[in-house]
Amino acid sequence: MIIVATPNPAVDITYRVGAHILGGTNRVLDVQRRAGGKGVNVAHVLAALDIPVHAVLPLDGDAGRWLGSALAVPFDAIACEAETRSTVTVIGDGHPTVYAEPGPQLSAAEWERFAALLATRLRDAELLVISGSLPRNAAPELVGDWVRLAREAGVQALVDSSGPALLAAARAGADVKPNREELLSATGAVDEASGAAELSRLGAGLVVVSRGEDGIAAYTRAGVVAVPVVPGVRGNPTGAGDAATAGLAVALVRGLPLHEALRHAAAAGAAAVLRPVAGEIDLSAYRRFLNGASA
Repeated sequence: MIIVATPNPAVDITYRVGAHILGGTNRVLDVQRRAGGKGVNVAHVLAALDIPVHAVLPLDGDAGRWLGSALAVPFDAIACEAETRSTVTVIGDGHPTVYAEPGPQLSAAEWERFAALLATRLRDAELLVISGSLPRNAAPELVGDWVRLAREAGVQALVDSSGPALLAAARAGADVKPNREELLSATGAVDEASGAAELSRLGAGLVVVSRGEDGIAAYTRAGVVAVPVVPGVRGNPTGAGDAATAGLAVALVRGLPLHEALRHAAAAGAAAVLRPVAGEIDLSAYRRFLNGASA
């Protein structure tokens, strides 16, 4: 069982347009609404890969109730006072553009209920994945607290976050999976290796860095392991990082060697690019990519 904590879920709205014209009228050719947020995307990909998964998240207002009805995985939610946020992704003739609301402000009591619910679910878990941003005014140290809950339960923790929350996860001893931009921004490092070294110095276990078109790399105290991107893949990259996190999580719970774990992450990320919205994966392509095929 993998528990996925999503502190800032969202109603994901995807608009497909012919061309995204800033300052002009954009005619929407197609619109899709899904339960989203990075952790929800991870959970949906894990479910598609037939991995037992359970989501823990806050849900707020009418949007939160809709999101709960649209979730395709088992979940526990705390009810909150504020409204769950939305994100809008516009897919046109270039790279997708994402408009992400910051998320509602939760009270200290609501976060305490979230942690209590998470602790209960961790009793049956093999891995905790914490994925995504924190909502408005949430303390980054919350992420470290959740990692420590997992460690106390004897559960490995994998965190895909950014900024101070990423640093808090490292200090608490989590395995972390930032992309290169998030790594450099959080640590203030001038290059990837220095940033990974800083997270390791803070206390992180495995440091996995998504490099976009340059593939994916893992930094350990024994050295660096890297795999290239799957060649020839074209499509919608929104959610590819979340799928890569799911692929890595699968490999971790199966105890696969690190190089194989990175191959699973790269294959899952590439297979997600072939789907029109985040949180989906092309399963046949995923299997082909694991066997060494290109797109």
